[in-house]
Amino acid sequence: MKNDNNIDGEILQNTIRILKDLIKFKTESGKPNLELIDYCEQELKKNGASSIKTFNKSKTQANLFSTIKGENSNNMGIILSGHTDVVPAVANEWTSDPYIAREKDDKIYGRGACDMKGFIACTLAVAPLFASSKLKKSIHFSYTFDEETGCLGAPLILDNFKKKNLIFSACIIGEPTNMKAINAHKGYNEYKTHFTGLSGHASDPKNGINAIEYAIEYSNKLMEIKNELKNRKVEKNLFSPPYTTLQIGKISGGIGANVIADKCYLEWEVRPINKNDGDFVTKKIDDYSKNILLPKIRKNNPKGNIEKEIVGEVVGFDKEDTSEAVNLICNLTGDNSKDTMSFGTEAGLFQKSGISTVICGPGSVEQAHTVDEYITHDQLKKCLRMLTALNDQMAN
Repeated sequence: MKNDNNIDGEILQNTIRILKDLIKFKTESGKPNLELIDYCEQELKKNGASSIKTFNKSKTQANLFSTIKGENSNNMGIILSGHTDVVPAVANEWTSDPYIAREKDDKIYGRGACDMKGFIACTLAVAPLFASSKLKKSIHFSYTFDEETGCLGAPLILDNFKKKNLIFSACIIGEPTNMKAINAHKGYNEYKTHFTGLSGHASDPKNGINAIEYAIEYSNKLMEIKNELKNRKVEKNLFSPPYTTLQIGKISGGIGANVIADKCYLEWEVRPINKNDGDFVTKKIDDYSKNILLPKIRKNNPKGNIEKEIVGEVVGFDKEDTSEAVNLICNLTGDNSKDTMSFGTEAGLFQKSGISTVICGPGSVEQAHTVDEYITHDQLKKCLRMLTALNDQMAN
């Protein structure tokens, strides 16, 4: 590899510098990310990249799509994609401030170090290499917002591609996979169900409607559906566990033991192995809610209600018999092994848009979303080797 001698030196140190800068930006999902996006845009602008931004409705969050042009304008090139948002961090649970990077024992600690600012840092650090090479085709940098809460940013970029009739050779999603090629994952559907009852004094139950009790009945139905999903047979299943999973992650309601709760909500998720299972869950719980539970609530309170909010429904990433993107990664890394995973990403959205897609990035998912999240120097170097090999392959 032409640039391997630089990996342990200047390129790695530049990656670590950028990663430390990125960790400082507190880009929790749902919060502004404009300062980080501006930082990335400026880093890429230094290397001659042209950029476009797409914004959320309130203009508080943005996606960045930047391009270092290749000589063949007819070939739209390869996308390097990562999300800029991170899950929240409870500071007093960490050994150190989660938004100030800490380096120890060849590890970089900080929220987002692994998921997935490490990959973004690698792409920015290698940008000067792409810029100085005579690339046969363009290289694109795609940085999105709010992936962790339903992949809300990526569709805006993909809609822009469609409007401009843009075509790309491949997309590499740099989620933490220990630099292994991932060619399929389950879908991810997240919901929040709100229950409205009628407040009253706990000593006189007949004059109130307890929203928590109905939320529990709803939860019990979800658990029935969860068990049914385990028995739905699918041939040639790729995933572990080999069935659609359902989980209730949060329940909240009421103000005290002596007050009948008039409000309650559930947060729950489904990770379907296919669209049929996702539709199965939706029909089952919606029918139960409409035909069984809601009439019970409204019997004593016409204003009682159940409302299911769709936080996000992310399509799965389907295995393809032949994938240009998967073959590219195997060629670049020298590792022909391929795997699947159960957590969701933006890969299915890019794939659905007609772009050959693969998931491959530095770090382990075991570190993602954890207290004292970190990424190792070794994983960063493996990613940098892949990206420099991509440069060598694309250079004339």
